[in-house]
Amino acid sequence: MSKPPREPRERTGKSTLRLGARRNRADTAVEMAPEAPIIHGAVPPRDVLMRFLAENPERASKREIAKAFGLKGDQRVALKNLLRALEEDGLVEKKRKALVRPGALPPVTVLDITTRDHDGELIGRPAEWPEDAGVAPAVLIRQSQVAKTKGKQAVGGIGDRVVAKIFASKSATGPAYTARIVKVLDRRRSANAALGVYRPMASGGGRVLPIDKRGEELVIDEGAEGAAVEGDLVEVEIERTGRFGLARARVSNVIGSVASEKAISMIAIHAHGIPYIFPDRVIEEAEAAGPASMVKREDWRSLPLVTIDPVDAKDHDDAVHAEPDPAPENEGGVIVTVAIADVSWYVRPRSALDQEALKRGNSVYFPDRVVPMLPERISNELCSLKENVDRPALAVRMRFAADGRKIGHSFHRIMMRSAAKLAYAQAQAAIDGNPDDKTGPLLEPILKPLWAAYAIIKRGRDRRQPLELDMPERKIVLKPDGRVDRVFVPERLDAHKLIEEMMIQANVAAAETLEAKRQALVYRVHDAPSLSKQEGLREFLNTLDISLMKGGNLRANHFNGILAKAEGKPYAQLVNEMVLRSQSQAVYSPENIGHFGLNLMKYAHFTSPIRRYADLIVHRALVGALGLGEGGITPAEEAALDDIAAEISTFERRAMAAERDTIDRLIAHHLSAHVNEEFDGRVSGVTKSGLFISLPHYGADGFIPISTLGRDYFIYDEAHQALSGERSGLGFRLGDSVRVKLVEAVPLAGALRFEMVSDGQPMPTATRSFHKAGRRDRPGSRRPPAGTRAPRGRR
Repeated sequence: MSKPPREPRERTGKSTLRLGARRNRADTAVEMAPEAPIIHGAVPPRDVLMRFLAENPERASKREIAKAFGLKGDQRVALKNLLRALEEDGLVEKKRKALVRPGALPPVTVLDITTRDHDGELIGRPAEWPEDAGVAPAVLIRQSQVAKTKGKQAVGGIGDRVVAKIFASKSATGPAYTARIVKVLDRRRSANAALGVYRPMASGGGRVLPIDKRGEELVIDEGAEGAAVEGDLVEVEIERTGRFGLARARVSNVIGSVASEKAISMIAIHAHGIPYIFPDRVIEEAEAAGPASMVKREDWRSLPLVTIDPVDAKDHDDAVHAEPDPAPENEGGVIVTVAIADVSWYVRPRSALDQEALKRGNSVYFPDRVVPMLPERISNELCSLKENVDRPALAVRMRFAADGRKIGHSFHRIMMRSAAKLAYAQAQAAIDGNPDDKTGPLLEPILKPLWAAYAIIKRGRDRRQPLELDMPERKIVLKPDGRVDRVFVPERLDAHKLIEEMMIQANVAAAETLEAKRQALVYRVHDAPSLSKQEGLREFLNTLDISLMKGGNLRANHFNGILAKAEGKPYAQLVNEMVLRSQSQAVYSPENIGHFGLNLMKYAHFTSPIRRYADLIVHRALVGALGLGEGGITPAEEAALDDIAAEISTFERRAMAAERDTIDRLIAHHLSAHVNEEFDGRVSGVTKSGLFISLPHYGADGFIPISTLGRDYFIYDEAHQALSGERSGLGFRLGDSVRVKLVEAVPLAGALRFEMVSDGQPMPTATRSFHKAGRRDRPGSRRPPAGTRAPRGRR
């Protein structure tokens, strides 16, 4: 299995913190306000500005707004104050440098086309949408807004997944957005276009029930079912569709019983539309590739670079080396070399390999399989930095002063030969005094200089103070038959930290070099938390008597101070999770706003081109800007960086969602054999509908409906993140350790439902006094509102 993403640990959360009724009332006031005229040279009223943002999402930065309204001098200061007030009120939030309505779609979005309206126009919805953000908005795709590429229309149909430009609708009725299709990613009628569960019919043939809630049932004619039997998860090829009745299909592949763990990752692959079969032309191109040329390539094969990876890694895309700096002006300093597989030599712009890699965006990692961005011939063979084998690479040689400051760097296109392939634990054991036959000879000349260099680089990291979240990453180990064997938290070693920090420094060097050359590139950016998320976190921390400074100038070290105050306390893990949820989502962008979490002003992904398309773009940019030979970035690519960044950011979110869903389903499947058993858990979320419970040992999440908590009348206190009984004053708060009983497990949905076994705890005085405010204005009660049902499973 290829190595999972391991650097850098950005810890950039995505969860949404709701603002409740205040936001709803404010939104309604804006939407109902009469349209006021736009006056050039005057700071616009709130309603005019909100209308402008809705109608001009591509001009939503502060600079563009000032330009549109003709604002200068003090008027720009007034505009800045107005925008900050709108953000504090939850009416807008900052994404990169643009301001959008909360929950608004980005300018470029991946859509699934799901249906047609009464006029026959296509309707799509975002392929990825946060579950806690409500129903995904509908998007109207007008035929007049279909883009033309090279004279051909990018026409989509029902069931297709497309990349689309998004526009705010000016219609008072119908969907809030319209869209123009830029590119069709996956067509429904391609081979292996659908996945479902086979159910035979007594009359012959059968039906395929979709695993996607938005999918359609399919008819399987007699003789078209192949070897499928009751309950099998099958791939089908749709053969005939009509305007009336169900589509007919033929079973093309039987994956196995839907009750098996082996079927679970395939469900996620299909549900999220992840391309997993390489077209023949891509395989042919990969197989035809040969050794890299030495033209414009330096010979570094004598330098003892080593790879340090997970023990089960199949592709090795980075190697490292360190030595003392011999320069007398840098006494006590070190030279660190990071060599990265030269994927740009093999994957050229506009080639079949390139187009397929962009379509995937990144490799996707599941417990039982990897869906790679590139075929194995490239990823596991020609580009993998194998031990004692000549391999092309792009290397950066960095000089660090004794205090950890980087004082210089240079990039080189090289031919290298890895001196050794090591595992993290193996390298760490050698440093800790337990070398084996392989690491023993490497200890003095290679490993000790690496650890000495890390000690110096770490001084710079400590001074920089990036966000230091303590969020253990659980790993699922499967048995040979695909069943879950165990769930554990791997030990965090200095070997991991050493590689991560060296990769981060290489990424910084790449961004700095390309900026100095005025070369367009794709940055990895991470915005500061929005003011609304800061306020939500601040309210939560107040319940623990921890303060968070106000204002828009928070830095990562402010959050580290909060984490330090919680360290060693029972709620330490909870505080880490809430800080993570308050963070913005890291994305790719050709416009640099810095990386908040890493506390870096210039940062680009460079170190994993085998599994991330963003890194491949940066490699091409370096090759072109530095004149390092063939495979550089093209003018067409430079012109398309906005769209490429938006696409690969979307594909990254797609991969994360698929990986998360697979973990949820695997754990639910594993625990389905333990229904009616009790577990130790923790309250990980509180809503007016009930409690979310996490099982730390399994990394699983489930739900307890409020109606099952007991006979008391439970009230939701948002400020204290608690449900408390009106009569008893006992209840449950975020972070409470509890004992629960598993009453239902639904593997296909990845859902768990619990019942509370533990008694409630006395609620804080503020929470009890809150009960006396009267029943009329209470934000929650013992039962969900009429017409709704309590959510189940992970949300």
